[in-house]
Amino acid sequence: MEHVEELISDRETPVVLFALEWCEFCWSVRKLFAAAGIEYRSVDLDSAEYRENGWGGEVRQALAKKTGAVTIPQIFVGGEHLGGATETFDAFNSGALKRRLEMLDLGLEAEAIQNAYNFLPTWLHPR
Repeated sequence: MEHVEELISDRETPVVLFALEWCEFCWSVRKLFAAAGIEYRSVDLDSAEYRENGWGGEVRQALAKKTGAVTIPQIFVGGEHLGGATETFDAFNSGALKRRLEMLDLGLEAEAIQNAYNFLPTWLHPR
């Protein structure tokens, strides 16, 4: 839990994505962030660093305890839990994510993005 708290409270990287390298929903959030120019720290729980001694699993358990969510990805902005992929897309579409980023003196380039859900894997479309 201490490691999770340390990661999400880092003022140098206020947007933190807890992800899995192979997860299509994580890829979708990464694509949205890239398109919107949102800088973030990715904590890939299945990376070599986190696979050693089951560290990724322990971090994932702590993350689930903190958020109440067992799914990945999980996103934090300014130390506050935003949610998973769909909550992030909803926050982007509603403008809530933009407002949270502005409170941290961060911006995003949202003008060209019509709908964050367009970043989901194509096998999920149409909805």
